[in-house]
Amino acid sequence: MSEISALRKYDKPKIGLYSTGLNAYWDQFPGLKERLISYGEFIANRMSEWGEIFHFGLIDSEEKGREAGTYFNKHNVDVIFIHAATYATSSVVLPVHQRSHATIIILNLQPADQLNYDETNTGEWLAHCGACPIPEFSNVFNRAGLEYKVISGLLGLDRSPEISMTNEVTNHHQQAIRAWKEIKEWIQAAHVKDVLSNAKFGFLGNTYNGMLDLYSDFTMIQAQTGIQVDILEMCDLNERMLTITDKEMQYKEKQVLDMFSISEDSPSEKLARKPTEEDLNWSYHVAAAQEKLVKDRGLDGLTYYYHGTPDSEYEKLQSGFILGNSLLTAQSVPAAGEGDLKTNVAMKICDILGVGGSFCEIVTTDYVNDTILLGHDGPFHLEISNGKPILRGLGLYHGKQGSGVSVEAKVKTGPITTLGLTQTVEGRLKLIISEGEATDGETMKIGNTQTQVKFGMAPDTYYEKWFEEAPIHHCAMSIGKNADLFKKVGLILGIPTVKI
Repeated sequence: MSEISALRKYDKPKIGLYSTGLNAYWDQFPGLKERLISYGEFIANRMSEWGEIFHFGLIDSEEKGREAGTYFNKHNVDVIFIHAATYATSSVVLPVHQRSHATIIILNLQPADQLNYDETNTGEWLAHCGACPIPEFSNVFNRAGLEYKVISGLLGLDRSPEISMTNEVTNHHQQAIRAWKEIKEWIQAAHVKDVLSNAKFGFLGNTYNGMLDLYSDFTMIQAQTGIQVDILEMCDLNERMLTITDKEMQYKEKQVLDMFSISEDSPSEKLARKPTEEDLNWSYHVAAAQEKLVKDRGLDGLTYYYHGTPDSEYEKLQSGFILGNSLLTAQSVPAAGEGDLKTNVAMKICDILGVGGSFCEIVTTDYVNDTILLGHDGPFHLEISNGKPILRGLGLYHGKQGSGVSVEAKVKTGPITTLGLTQTVEGRLKLIISEGEATDGETMKIGNTQTQVKFGMAPDTYYEKWFEEAPIHHCAMSIGKNADLFKKVGLILGIPTVKI
């Protein structure tokens, strides 16, 4: 499948970092301060691959703590990593976080896997005692009402400092690999917060009548995720339809033919036929207008559905939505049908993290294979497709008015994670996560996206656990085992999460 470029690109997240120390040590143990500073610089350099790093340096006094808090506020960092380099009193770290309220992650990264016990002096020990102050930090943060997380492991240096009395090359140790995986995931989660807090989602049309679970309070969504909702009308899209040139149509046609296979008639569904040239051209036209609308309004996501008078101009327009919205989803502007803004946000989270995010619901259960089929009539994230998706012509959209071109596809085989965003009785958002395995099991040929998923437990057990969390009936499907990553996103956003 050919590459498709993203319509929306984002800056790296802003990451705060500082190291801790006790100023009384520096005159007593020459070289210790410089050694700890070098460890902090190593951490900053590694983190810079994933974020824009605001490295304050070493904090060893209450005055520097207050200065650091102001510094991190000035740069509006999304998360602050505390490198517990050696013992420090809690009085030097608390002022930082009383001024800057970004998420707190404490790094307990020991330089070596073992001390050289015979030769180690006090100065050498102090370079390896990062864990010493963390109980104190934890107690004070808890009493101050500040949430925090801790990552423990090895620092992961690829060479030992000259001052060291032991081997500090630990970059291949599992304790270093695991710790740096955790650090990367926290930075990725911070990226989600940064993008959402500056994002604009279009809401085109209305919510499918009667789907009460999908109805969303736009103010509540913005208050809890940061996204702005731009309410759009069908005339906004129709206005762009009138401006599409032959050149734009040809570009969209080439893009579609590179990305999709065109189906023949379905062997099982009489309504699913080879798409007519007229229907394909209409979908190209609508897709070009959808892309233009997204660019004109600066949208990062698009929630859509329209139900109007049968055979009206706007009904004809909405019949061409599925293809274009699948293209938008692959271009980092996820589109969610039936007016489901909450799942659109879940899809965007997946897309920001680079793990896909296809629009899904329960299709059916395969009790022979112990799998659940998940999918929908669109849109589909083309970048996680198992081969080229297929375009089918549908003589009738099930449960909806109109007809046109639909996308038939399945997700790549291997680990997948579903992400649902629901709303509780208290009016709070909640993330629901489940990990499974996408199989290459059979699917129907009816113009819908479908993937057979095995969840590691009997389907009925999975259903009961899932339904008891009061989900909405849609979710986003991502590739990979992403539960830990999604949990971090929930914590940084302040949204409760539960894993099935």
